[in-house]
Amino acid sequence: MINKKIEIEINGNNKDQNFKAELDTYLLDDLANMKVDRKRPAVLILPGGGYRFTSDREAEPVAIQMNAMGFQAFVLHYSCEVMFPMALLQAAKAIHLIREHAKEWHIEEKKIVLLGFSAGGHLAASLGTFWNKEFVYEALKIEPKRIRPDGLILAYPVITSGEFAHQDSFRALLGEEYEERKELVSLENQVGEDMMPVFLWHTFEDESVPVENSLLFAHALRKKNIPFELHIYQRGRHGLSLANGETNPANEENLIVLECQNWITMAGTWIRNLA
Repeated sequence: MINKKIEIEINGNNKDQNFKAELDTYLLDDLANMKVDRKRPAVLILPGGGYRFTSDREAEPVAIQMNAMGFQAFVLHYSCEVMFPMALLQAAKAIHLIREHAKEWHIEEKKIVLLGFSAGGHLAASLGTFWNKEFVYEALKIEPKRIRPDGLILAYPVITSGEFAHQDSFRALLGEEYEERKELVSLENQVGEDMMPVFLWHTFEDESVPVENSLLFAHALRKKNIPFELHIYQRGRHGLSLANGETNPANEENLIVLECQNWITMAGTWIRNLA
């Protein structure tokens, strides 16, 4: 395995501002004597944390499971509590970097998928809806199709800034521009016909980010005829990650939920079936 850290650097509006994200690679290194260059799907993981931090529980353990299914994996520790759209630009630049190195990293270029948890799910869905908007690609000086994910996996995502919002996430994302821009980042209203396929999962019992977030997004996708797969589990609190002991190192209550553990296997099948 090739495991290294890569800086993702974005300049802010102020010429003296410089924001850096960190991209961790988890690359399966095919044997040197293989005669065939094996191409693998790639999964860029965006941990949650309410746009205040990036959760370790939704980072490396998930990447290792993606490796186990035969995928190249990456974790982006994006900037938090900085002005929108900084984290979005970092995610877009990370997608571009992965696409640029597809041959070197043995990646199937048309299967580069974003996997986001909670607020990271909002970030993933933001790139899914805003990839071809001028405020994104013009800021990066990159052709829009080079930053477009080929699919989204959204785990108990923050989506809406309306009735069912996780308000703390939006306040951390928007800061003083909360009132001015909260409608823009309510993503059920931003789904267009150029969206990529989406895999969503959530739990009915999630009290932090209500299940309506995924339901509203799925409804918006259906109206635009965007393919999606949606799984709602009855049991389970917010922030389950893999829902097993690997992502519950502190033995927190209700973080191990047997029936939710199959989400990652289903997501792996979904990735393989992407057209």
